[in-house]
Amino acid sequence: MQYESVFIIAEVGVNHNGSLELAKKLIDVAVEAGADAVKFQTFVTEEELVKSTPKAAYQQQTTCAEETQFEMVKKLELNKQQHIELIQYCQQHDIEFMSSPFDLISVNLLNELDVKRIKIPSGEITNVPFLRAIAALNKPVILSTGMAYLAEVEFALSHLKAGGLDEQQIAILHCTSEYPAAMELVNLNAMTTLKQQFGLPVGYSDHTLGAEVALASVALGGKIIEKHITLDNSMPGPDHAASSEPEQFKEMVRQIRNVEVALGSDIKQPTAPELATKDVVRKKIVARHSIRQGEQLTAENLTTKRSPKGVGAEHWFEVIGGIASQDYDPDMPVEIGSHTLS
Repeated sequence: MQYESVFIIAEVGVNHNGSLELAKKLIDVAVEAGADAVKFQTFVTEEELVKSTPKAAYQQQTTCAEETQFEMVKKLELNKQQHIELIQYCQQHDIEFMSSPFDLISVNLLNELDVKRIKIPSGEITNVPFLRAIAALNKPVILSTGMAYLAEVEFALSHLKAGGLDEQQIAILHCTSEYPAAMELVNLNAMTTLKQQFGLPVGYSDHTLGAEVALASVALGGKIIEKHITLDNSMPGPDHAASSEPEQFKEMVRQIRNVEVALGSDIKQPTAPELATKDVVRKKIVARHSIRQGEQLTAENLTTKRSPKGVGAEHWFEVIGGIASQDYDPDMPVEIGSHTLS
């Protein structure tokens, strides 16, 4: 799937805190900011993890210490009817609904609900039956690669293709699975490595604070940006602290669109306004001091200055050594024969 312009995903994830009202407010944030899609997470807790699974380090810091990961995740689960309502709300507001499934039941649910494209979360990059099930859907896929070695990315791609998915349907996101991700952990050049290695559209799933890394990824050729959104960083929940508040996200989108325009094409040529300026600021060859007809033109009696007429300074060695065809006063443009070169 081609990404002609940068595809910006507002990642709600589980920042809805289990509330449809909050989820819709976050969709409104994404729409107001000008995002292309808003993304949730689809999972059946019992299918995703066993009850003894501990919380990740960042989850321990941002949620209740006594609460297990299973209890935390269960509170954030969205059922089928809630998915339908959110999809309809997105359709009404002309923004694409996306979701990351985390188990096979959820893969089938998103397919049943006719979700346009599937985001494979970083934690599932080595999940063979999961990858094969997604490949069988024959939908566009965005593969996130947090925590992965390059060989593991290749492993995931091989199973997607072996499962029948055309590689032209795949895009890859570089990602650092840390919330928030410190600058020294970003390693953004790896996104370029993914592009060179696999020849597929690439982008960045951004867990840093601020917008500069997202902007840098666009400048490096990233075609997809995903960033978490929240109404308030201080809200309870595992991901709010590492998310962008509404005005921050809106400003990031604005800046990305500006960078996208500024990138232009790969052709080096002057712009129309530059062409108008060019003739004024480029130097011409003029007389340094008075020169008499028949006198040799030299580096001593010529110089270069801005002038409305005259031979361009690029012709310097063509003029030097010639014979003056007329008298020249200081600052007069030099002529060769009876014509002024320009």
